[in-house]
Formats: sequence, structure tokens, C-alpha cells
Amino acid sequence: MFTNFSASYAGHVVDDNLGFGGTPANDRWYSNEKLAETYDWALDIARHLEANGYKEFWMAEHHFQPEGYEGIPNLLMLGLYLATQTESLKYGCGFNITPMWHPLRLAEDFAMADILTKGRVIFGVGRGYHTREVETFGAPMRDSDANRELFEEQVEVIIKAFNEDSFSHQGKHFQLPARVPYRGYELEKLTLVPRPVNRPVDIWQPLVSGNPRGIEFMAKMGIKPVIANNPEPTLGERMRLFQQAQLDCGRETQLGEGVALGYRVFMAESKEKAIEKAKPYFEEAMKFAAPLGLMPLSPEQIESVANGGRSRGVKLPTLEEAVEGGSWLCGPPESVAESLKQAEERYPGVERVNIGSVMGMPLGVFKEQLSIFAEEVMPAFKG
Repeated sequence: MFTNFSASYAGHVVDDNLGFGGTPANDRWYSNEKLAETYDWALDIARHLEANGYKEFWMAEHHFQPEGYEGIPNLLMLGLYLATQTESLKYGCGFNITPMWHPLRLAEDFAMADILTKGRVIFGVGRGYHTREVETFGAPMRDSDANRELFEEQVEVIIKAFNEDSFSHQGKHFQLPARVPYRGYELEKLTLVPRPVNRPVDIWQPLVSGNPRGIEFMAKMGIKPVIANNPEPTLGERMRLFQQAQLDCGRETQLGEGVALGYRVFMAESKEKAIEKAKPYFEEAMKFAAPLGLMPLSPEQIESVANGGRSRGVKLPTLEEAVEGGSWLCGPPESVAESLKQAEERYPGVERVNIGSVMGMPLGVFKEQLSIFAEEVMPAFKG
């Protein structure tokens, strides 16, 4: 049953010259002052969410983006600050890009945030997708297998550090603790100081590719998946894969239990009007994502996106197709509510639903959509 509604914001300040006819993604370049407005946006959204009955606010960690698309380098710092400016809203790490961290430093920083906010920061891990940031921090990104291998060992270290009074770890990438003499004895174990107070720690991760190895690892480690913007039948396939992986680990669950669903939503008086208004944001998101390999497009399509969608004979995905497939929900609030009701019936174990801002969506537009959703969609799920 859908009981927990949240919103997400990746940290963009891009809100003009949008779509295929607007500024190319690589030509955007913002001043430091403009980029710092990300934190003003985050505070404004957080207060708006709390006032409108949302339970969580999810943000994304990214680095080195003067283009203005994803401007939050440290989710734990920002979540800690926002918790001081609000009363009860929780802050989701969607996601701490683990290969760019030492796992013990990430575990320590989360534990501090957990204690100082009294459990209002939600832990999340991810493997990353920007070569510019992950490889610059000295971790593999182009080699997907190496990236996954490092990530999985880091998660193992983090879980040990969270849950054990003292621990050691001997792996390929980390040998913990360092084998050194300390105060007259040979160091053999470490204790994370502090450890999180609110345990067990819920750990969330995006389920993106449907790779069986990744799904099996999540189930084995007790990690909860976030599945966002997946049309049917892909969504159902991934739900069933995760349910089976849970069963293989000895946990019998309802379909969707322990899973959060993410949607892109735009509401207006009709489906046609909603699509018309949302199209620039759909196109801007494609300009951002396609060259990074985040969309299943051919090289010719990616080239067409880069030149404003003007390549002859090259067909690009449309918002109409995304709405038809269910990865976007566009239309009057009652139709959005009905679509979500169908998903709730199909996946009875799901409790969390997240509404995402889209690259280029102005702050005022996103807040207006959140208000409409809170007033005209969320009440359909009360009780």
C-alpha cells in the first residue's frame, strides 16, 4: 500500500533556454554564484514538501558540473543542514557515490548525521555513472566490472562498520585495520566511532540495469532498491527478479516489498496540455542523459540530440511515447492518481513513491506540481 510520498531533486539550476531548441548541454556554463543557488532551491523545496505532507526529500551526489545539472557534492552535509531548518522531513541520500569514498569515511559521516538529526537522514549507495567524477577521484568507471567489484567490497566494509562492535576486513581493495603497532599492542580490529544509533540501517540503491548479479547482491546484503521511471513490462520483470532474489536469501515477501518506485509526473487540465508543458523538460533531460549512455539510443540518435534534434531521418524518443509506456505520468490529477492506484494494486508490497523533478524544470513549476500532487493525488491514498 502506498503510504509514503516523497520528492527528489538532483541539484539543477538550469531553467531557461530549454529543450532541443535551447542551449546545448556542453555549452552551458554558470557562475559560482548561480551554481550555489542549488542550496537555496533545496531549502525552498524541503520547506514546501514538509508543509504539504510529504515524508522524505531525496537528493543526488555529483561533482564538477559547471553546466548546472547536478550540483550537490555532499548529501550528508546538506541533509544535516536541512534537518536544522525543518521539523520532521527525512532526507534521502540518492545516492552516495560509493566508489568515490573511502568506505569507513562514508560510514563515519553517515553515523554523525544519523545521531545529529535523530535518524532523519536515509542512507543510500550507488556506483556512479559520470566518468568525469568517478575516474577523477581515482576509482574505475569505464571498466564496469572493476567498478562493481570495488563497490561490492565497499558495501561489505560499511555494513560491518555499522553493525559490529569491532571488526576487521581483508579484501582485494581494503585491508582493515592497518597492521601497525598501537599503544603497545598489534592492531587487529577497529571500532567505528561513532556508529549509527538507529540500527539496523536501511540502505537504498538504484536498480537500473536489471543485472542479476547486482540484484542478487542487493538481496544478499539487505539493500532496498529504488526503481525509477521504468515502463511495463520492464518494471514488473525487475520487481519479480528482486522478489525471487529475496526468496533465495530466505525472505518471503509480497511483490514490491522493500522497493521504492519513482515517477516523472506533470499535471494539467488535460493529457495533451500536460505533454505540451512538460516537453521542454523531457527534451532537456534527454540532452543531459543521452550522451552519458543513460538512455538506450543509437550513436546516430545521440548525435541528433547533441545538434538539437535536427538530424534528417533520425527519429528520437518522444514524450508522447514515454507517457504511453508509463515512464511519465502526464494528465489531470485524477488520471495520475488512477495510474498510481493501478501500480499499487499490481505491487502490493510497495510503500514508498517518489516524484522526481526533471532537468530544467524551474523551481516554481516543480513546487506547483508538488502542491497539486499533494492536494489532488495523495488524498486518494490516505488510509
